Amino acid sequence: MDTGENTDIYIARVNWLTDSKHLAIQRLNRQQTVLDLLIADVTNGQTRTALNETDQYWINVSNDLHFLKDGKRFLWSSERSGYRHLYLYDLEGKQLAQLTKGEWEVSAVDAVDEPKGLVYFTGTAKSPLERHLYRVSLDGSAISRITIHNGTHGVNMAPDTSAFVDTYSDAVTPPRQDVARADGSLLRVINENKVAELADYHLSAPHFLSVKAHDGMPLNAMMIKPADFDASKKYPVLVFTYGGPHAQVVLNAWGGNTALWHQLMTQKGYIIFALDNRGSAGRGHVFEEPIHYNLGAVELSDQRDGVAYLKSLPYVDAERIGIWGWSYGGHMTLHAMFESGGEFKAGFAGGPVTDWHFYDSIYTERYLGLLPQNEKGYRASSPIDRAEGLKGKLLIAHGTGDDNVHFANTLSLINELIDLGKYVEVMPFPGRGHGVSDPAARKVLMNRVTQFFLDNL
Repeated sequence: MDTGENTDIYIARVNWLTDSKHLAIQRLNRQQTVLDLLIADVTNGQTRTALNETDQYWINVSNDLHFLKDGKRFLWSSERSGYRHLYLYDLEGKQLAQLTKGEWEVSAVDAVDEPKGLVYFTGTAKSPLERHLYRVSLDGSAISRITIHNGTHGVNMAPDTSAFVDTYSDAVTPPRQDVARADGSLLRVINENKVAELADYHLSAPHFLSVKAHDGMPLNAMMIKPADFDASKKYPVLVFTYGGPHAQVVLNAWGGNTALWHQLMTQKGYIIFALDNRGSAGRGHVFEEPIHYNLGAVELSDQRDGVAYLKSLPYVDAERIGIWGWSYGGHMTLHAMFESGGEFKAGFAGGPVTDWHFYDSIYTERYLGLLPQNEKGYRASSPIDRAEGLKGKLLIAHGTGDDNVHFANTLSLINELIDLGKYVEVMPFPGRGHGVSDPAARKVLMNRVTQFFLDNL
């Protein structure tokens, strides 16, 4: 198929049209700021541009493209308004209808019921802290929410859209699976997933709140207090962060092993705090854009505003605030430990990016642009260039077989710290990947992380 003369591009998605004679090719430029939808004739390879999207920051490619069986129309999603919403087009690229709109986002298209003219999708219209199933008519009218229970829902629609499997959870309830009719009414329970042991754990329910950044931007946050919390006492705080694109840590959903470890730490006398800074998911493209060309800066600024909020609370020990995270969260932990002037007494960074020159091209160039044009941004965004600012205690863990955040990130940082005459504890996990997820390694890791904070926070 003819995808143009420029070969320095991404073929981001390829889909068949319903006639099986044409292909839809999504062509993304190397800078990831221009997305073309090409319609290709498979008999001769000729293509034409049906649709073009541009963004001054970057384009997040989705899996939402859906061609209707009539062969004349297709469903498309775009973040051109700052939030991902659904649009209906004809094959010539003429917009026929905007199906959804508002300061919330469509997370996924789950199914299309063409005979009834309905689109089923998951979105954040109720709250960015939750995910719910909605449906809307193909003409953009009669939008309604289908899932009822508060929390986060993952949906698998039946091919005929008459029913769906609903996997949902909330912050204190593990995921369960039900089968529901298309209107949301319960058909049958597949797996209630009642975990009897949880009653013995005496879990503390997270409290969701909003914290204002210094410029007035409201930031979603979450706090977990010890079950025997006494407001007259002073508590150390452990801040949990991810902070990067396409993820959020403040969510009304079951948090798995991480959430259970947080509960353990509350039992040991810590308050757990998490804040979703600008750049994180759930609040639209407009909430991501401030990180463009300078990763770590606005994210850390927002996290420090979260620390300022914590210090304003009478029951927080302002001298005992720690931070931890994995992957981008490890990267954020290093920024915090190197650039916050000692605000964080201790930090644990798991699988951290220390130098953006080492990370994969499609991700890094999306946010930092191309080299050498933005070499300054690459350097400013890399924690390794700020290592001299380390003041607190730091623990780093990394799998030597990590094919996502290569182990070279941690080795380079160790070398830089040696040159600076600074010591940090490093736990290498031979042959493990990015998650260090096998039970034996995970147990050793989290036992050490627990003791690290007990000793240093």
